[in-house]
Amino acid sequence: MKRIFSVVCLLLALLPLSAQDAYQKEAFISSRGDTLLYRLLRPETVKAGEKYPLVLFLHGAGERGNDNERQLVHGAQMWLNPVNREKYPAFVLAPQCPEGGYWAYTERPESFVPAEMPLDKPISPVFRTLKDLLDTYLAMPQVDKDRIYIIGLSMGGMGTYDMVVRFPEVFAAAIPICGTVNSARLKAARDVKFRIFHGDADDVVPTEGSRAAYKALKAAGAEVEYIEFPGCGHGSWNPAFNEPDFMSWLFSQKK
Repeated sequence: MKRIFSVVCLLLALLPLSAQDAYQKEAFISSRGDTLLYRLLRPETVKAGEKYPLVLFLHGAGERGNDNERQLVHGAQMWLNPVNREKYPAFVLAPQCPEGGYWAYTERPESFVPAEMPLDKPISPVFRTLKDLLDTYLAMPQVDKDRIYIIGLSMGGMGTYDMVVRFPEVFAAAIPICGTVNSARLKAARDVKFRIFHGDADDVVPTEGSRAAYKALKAAGAEVEYIEFPGCGHGSWNPAFNEPDFMSWLFSQKK
């Protein structure tokens, strides 16, 4: 864990100031008094009367904390690419899971094997607050309710599955990267489009998590694509983000 923390700190030091400047620092306080830190990236220009997609981005376990910065380590620059900002204007929400928390669960699951993952658990406190935050943006007239997307890495990939299973009516598309889930839960998500990524040499989250999710979603009749990177370890978000059609696929999806 110390090594992961050191690597994250180094990456933060190397993160261009543009990311820190472009993503607004925000803090959401729910009606229950729970606080969730997050960053917000708005479209460069919000035109009157137009609606824009919203992307919910869930980071991995190494970016937890209370600095409201670490969650920008992986993926933030992708949304700042000037070509992407021009072609795919969107609201991007990047919340930060508190230290010691776990997006979809009250604590780290004992096993990441799909059949041993939680099957029927209440929504986690962090996700309950996150859904309240998301609802405030869904209520904005500038947000296109037919183009709500969710992306998650590792712990965030697990959270992506959980959020979509609980609220399938909200999301048009989901991209879980190196995540896992009890695949018996996925029937509820059959109306959401999925693109799943994983490295076949992942020694942190078993590849079987994504393989089983793909099979379960296909069996349920969902539109799903699975891309597995040969020889790639846990950091499969890097080749995933570099897929030439990553953005075009995501932003072409509608409810």
